[in-house]
Amino acid sequence: MPKARRQISRSKQPYWANWPDSDILDLRFRDLNLSLNCVPKLQKCIDRLYVELEAKNLTRLRPHCWLSTEWFSPDGIPGIALPFYLAHPRLAKLEKKQVLYVEGRTEAECMKILRHEAGHCFCTAYRLHYRKLWRKHFGSYTDPYPDSYKPKPNSQKYVQHLDYWYAQAHPAEDFAETFAVWLKPGSRWKHRYQNWPAINKLNFVNDLMTEIVGRPAPVRSKKQIEPLNEINKTLREHYTEKRLAIAEEWPEFFDTDLQKLFSNEPAFHNRKTAAAFLREFSPELRNTVSKWTAAHPYTIDQVLRDMIDRCKELKLRCRQSDNLTRTQAVIMLTVQTMNYIHAGHYRVPL
Repeated sequence: MPKARRQISRSKQPYWANWPDSDILDLRFRDLNLSLNCVPKLQKCIDRLYVELEAKNLTRLRPHCWLSTEWFSPDGIPGIALPFYLAHPRLAKLEKKQVLYVEGRTEAECMKILRHEAGHCFCTAYRLHYRKLWRKHFGSYTDPYPDSYKPKPNSQKYVQHLDYWYAQAHPAEDFAETFAVWLKPGSRWKHRYQNWPAINKLNFVNDLMTEIVGRPAPVRSKKQIEPLNEINKTLREHYTEKRLAIAEEWPEFFDTDLQKLFSNEPAFHNRKTAAAFLREFSPELRNTVSKWTAAHPYTIDQVLRDMIDRCKELKLRCRQSDNLTRTQAVIMLTVQTMNYIHAGHYRVPL
């Protein structure tokens, strides 16, 4: 595309760009009229992925990309769907407001996910999961895909790439994560994982990719699954379903846990209410705990809301300064989050 046309595409705003959230939520996805060709930021990341593949001499497969509702690579199709909210800042803002997190919002994070999805594409295109050695290293591709899993954060049998210890979710994700680590320029995987059992998987991927260099892919479908311009679902319906999928059935907080931090004794009746405190500092608490536990911010937000409601019922108030209470609240929320993760109900995020 000529430079002048690129500038016009960047300056032209969609008709809904200045609409309030309530009106945008009532739009169908197909009504957004979005095209990946008009999103330079995403095209830059896709082109960068192609360059990284070429640097590994993987020139016979360039995964095709399209816009859809979420990140995914469909079974049987060596392509990558990118989420609609990355196509415009207004939609990214809406995503943040609806689920408190924008996956792939930075170029670095976008590239991490693209490398992961490219792993799925190569597995599909070359039917790698049918190989006996593939199954030996990663397990059975046909294992049922779980709704949740119990990660082992300290395990050295898996590489660490995306959050949530995602390689542990399923053999297909284990391969995609290993591929992503192998593909990333300058990752120094041979050094970083040299004493980990995961090095065997990385060496296997390295040998496998060397083997297929120059070979045409048996599976070459360019089909697009759930492209944005064919989806009649509204954004409101989408986010209702997404929040339900993210939300967890968290164990109830015992009253004694909250009463260790707050109090309903008369001596503290002039202090700030516990509910007001948690509301005031909830963004900080949520972000801090999310950073250290890898739990989804929306999930943690649900816990905080339950805590606030219970604090109201118990009429709890702060007993200490905001600084001390904030520190202890982070500890309590972190412990509860990690207890839940280790209980074995950690949901698959992608």
